[in-house]
Amino acid sequence: MSSLFAPLTLGDLSLRNRIALPPLTRCRSEQPGNVPGTMMVDYYRQRASAGFMVTEGTQIEPRGQGYAWTPGIHSEAQIAGWRKVTDAVHAEGGILFCQLWHVGRVSHNELQPGKQPPVAPSAVAASGVRVFIETGPGAGILTEPSMPRELTTSEVKAIVAMYRTAAENAKKAGFDGIELHAANGYLINQFISEHTNFRTDEYGGSLDNRLRFLREVTEAVSSVFGSHRVGVRFAPLFSSTEEERVYLGLVESDPQATYLRAAQMLNALETGYLSIAEADWDNSPDMPEDFRKALREAFRSPIMYSGRYTKEKAERMLEKGWGDLFGFGRTFIANPDLPARFKMGYPLNDVDSASLYGGSQKGYTDYPFYSA
Repeated sequence: MSSLFAPLTLGDLSLRNRIALPPLTRCRSEQPGNVPGTMMVDYYRQRASAGFMVTEGTQIEPRGQGYAWTPGIHSEAQIAGWRKVTDAVHAEGGILFCQLWHVGRVSHNELQPGKQPPVAPSAVAASGVRVFIETGPGAGILTEPSMPRELTTSEVKAIVAMYRTAAENAKKAGFDGIELHAANGYLINQFISEHTNFRTDEYGGSLDNRLRFLREVTEAVSSVFGSHRVGVRFAPLFSSTEEERVYLGLVESDPQATYLRAAQMLNALETGYLSIAEADWDNSPDMPEDFRKALREAFRSPIMYSGRYTKEKAERMLEKGWGDLFGFGRTFIANPDLPARFKMGYPLNDVDSASLYGGSQKGYTDYPFYSA
């Protein structure tokens, strides 16, 4: 039997396998209010045989939204909606973390309270990505992000406090832990990156200063759940693409130095796990092996990898000792019983790309379980 089916200890949790549902934006929350509804309960329940599950990105406050119909974790109705999701997953013996998300500059005035500009470390517009705005009930368009405004130092500290509140809300909603979205060019990544952070206060300048926001947010949410119930997701890109995309990330002049320093910092904070989102566009190059090895040295707790993973690639990574847990995105969307299919060698359903973002049960909760 594949070692993907060996249990894994994550802090004080025991995962029944190494097959994870990674965070996947699906834009299926109920309106008004971006509330998780019955459809989302069914979707997560169906996939609860995963050893580990992370929710789609969940905005910590109204300004943190960059796409129509993504769920939040800042209102009582949202907390109650998520409680139904966690209850359903726990009834199946699953483990579910909430991914706390703030998009920062990757947003649009139409999505912002009072149609204000989005907020960011510095007033630099995002390029090469799209945001999704509603044009009518159940209808929307992809468009360019709006020009952001720079946060004041006191506003940055207020957002750190919002992350703590979001973690408290996630705890009330019954989540087992939280993951911080520090990847794909969103707010935490904007603070880390030399391309988006031109601040002159304690949150800008040196790499340690650019990592300060991540450090403070990690400490804030760890005070709620304990550090071992907190994960951080990075997208350490070593190259980019001209491909038209909804999300991407930022390529640092020295990605290895940037992310190894971040990993060392999180290791010292005893963070529960690192989640690495690899380049996932067509013909994207493999992550450098020396980076994988160095990351393993820098960070001693479990490391999760995802980005176009196959069962075979995950097994190779396990064998080499570079990763512990593997996220299967589109494959898990299309195969709610993915662990059983991997175990038994059953054929896989194909994903329907047209129904990934927004819509009904079609392409969401109607993918069939395997039947012989």
